[in-house]
Amino acid sequence: MGQIGVRVVIFDGREAIWDTDGAAGLEAQVLRNGTLVGFVPVIDGSEDFDEQQIIDAIARTDYDQPVARQRPSAPPPAPPLPMEGGFFRRFRDGFR
Repeated sequence: MGQIGVRVVIFDGREAIWDTDGAAGLEAQVLRNGTLVGFVPVIDGSEDFDEQQIIDAIARTDYDQPVARQRPSAPPPAPPLPMEGGFFRRFRDGFR
């Protein structure tokens, strides 16, 4: 697995910054307004993950505790966000 960096926005204003430190494996820092509020420790065996396994690990992470943990399975998909106002409306309704 090469060096990766993924930013996941969490609904309550936090964001998880996922990365790999080469052989160390997949891990993340959880930030709110640039301040560290939690983390995801290195996931065992993740140094050998392929892309699909990385996606699955990120999707299964439960960020509710300061030290996040992996759920047994990913939560079901939520409904898509509404395409309201501003930028999206301009594409949908045409530029005026």
